Amino acid sequence: MLRTLAFAMAIAFGAAAASPVFAQEAAAQVPAQQSPEQVVKEIAHQLDTTIAGHREELKNDKEKLIAVIDDVFLPHFDIDYASILVLGRHAKEATPEQRERFAKAFYNSITHRYAEGLLNYTKGAVQVLPFNGDVNDKRTVVRTQVVLDDGKKLSVDYAFRKSKNGDWKAYDVIIEGISYVTNYRNQVDAEIRKVGIEKLITNLENQGEKALETMDKDAKSS
Repeated sequence: MLRTLAFAMAIAFGAAAASPVFAQEAAAQVPAQQSPEQVVKEIAHQLDTTIAGHREELKNDKEKLIAVIDDVFLPHFDIDYASILVLGRHAKEATPEQRERFAKAFYNSITHRYAEGLLNYTKGAVQVLPFNGDVNDKRTVVRTQVVLDDGKKLSVDYAFRKSKNGDWKAYDVIIEGISYVTNYRNQVDAEIRKVGIEKLITNLENQGEKALETMDKDAKSS
């Protein structure tokens, strides 16, 4: 189960993996003002066309994998808004500098924790489901299914909002009905209550994914 979740989270937060040159070219070819559904389809297409040829290269160089994720995925994810949601009521207590540091440290910790799960990706694993309903600038959900290597299908949905410049950006990922924002908001709230917001940010900056693992363990034991 842990491997399954890691794989799903990797696709959700890794979005695409390719050689650095290809990743930059692919990002440059993405047209502006894509719909949420088009953004997810582009992500799935890039996964289909890039992982297989670079699996061993990226397996042996995690930082290169992280750099590629940043190049391709970062433009499609609203880190600042997502981090405010994760901080919850503590966002108002934090200074602008703390919110900025938290957003950066949290994103870096998430990508480092789940990036290697992308190496388990196989062609066609992401299936974008037909879009139903109205497009809402504040929240539009694109539904997908991730086909695991044992044939089972996992529901992975992306919540988007329209940015000030008109681009659609994801801010939440819902895996089998569980929101990553809600999940980490609860853990972050518990950690801030225990050590304070400044200590939490420092732990994320210095320990990265290990800090997330500690929060996970604390949440399970409470």
